[in-house]
Amino acid sequence: MDMNQEGKQATGVLHSPLVSKFAVAFLLVATVLVGAQAVKALINLDTPPPSVGNVISVEGTGKVTAIPDIATISYTISESATTAAQAQDLATKKSNVALALIKDLGIEDKDIKTTAYNVSPKYSYQAPCYSSYCPPYESRISGYTVSQTVELKVRDLDQTGKVLSSLGEAGVSNLYGPNFVIDDENALREEARAEAIKDARAKAKTLAKDLNVRLVRVVNFWENTGPSYPPIYYGKAAGLGMGGDTIMVESAPQVPVGENGIAVTVSITYEIR
Repeated sequence: MDMNQEGKQATGVLHSPLVSKFAVAFLLVATVLVGAQAVKALINLDTPPPSVGNVISVEGTGKVTAIPDIATISYTISESATTAAQAQDLATKKSNVALALIKDLGIEDKDIKTTAYNVSPKYSYQAPCYSSYCPPYESRISGYTVSQTVELKVRDLDQTGKVLSSLGEAGVSNLYGPNFVIDDENALREEARAEAIKDARAKAKTLAKDLNVRLVRVVNFWENTGPSYPPIYYGKAAGLGMGGDTIMVESAPQVPVGENGIAVTVSITYEIR
């Protein structure tokens, strides 16, 4: 085959419909990609690149206190009997007496909650065997114990002592509290956070002045909400007891409320120039 014939075949291939379609498709894809890059460049034209300049980090702490407005108290009623039904009946009667007494003091149903109710068997065990031969012994159920734990909120703190003495009169087995808390801690926490940020900003300004630099912007923020200040507990030292014996109180005890507080620590990182 001579050169003229080879040239004619090559020209025919280039002008074939299949090659033309591939060429058009390639041009369309290339046009779209170039256009996308151009649009991206225009969008980012006014956006400055992220700064990787120098930074300083400071910590600030804010603490606020407030007088508690709620006292939480929990108590347990426990009764034992030969059968579970008898034990439940005894526990129910004592529970009803306790509930009636605290409701008479203005505690609403929404502030009284059962947190646990248990029915457990009691087993008889073999006496210690000191001889060389100890006959086999199988433990048997000798009775049942029913216990109910109730938690309540006292919103009128002046009634706290009366609630404690009333529960003692009802013959509860265990009495815990009061634990004085603040009902809405969010407002207190926000106030503490604002104080912490103010403290951190003041430290950053002082540090920037000492370093002869300028604060540009905040590039990182971290917050740690610390635990509330320890609340006041009222327990054994005041005559109510914390053990399993039935509690009897002759008069309403005085219950100091004190103060609770919240501490918030923040860490702020500033870009400097």
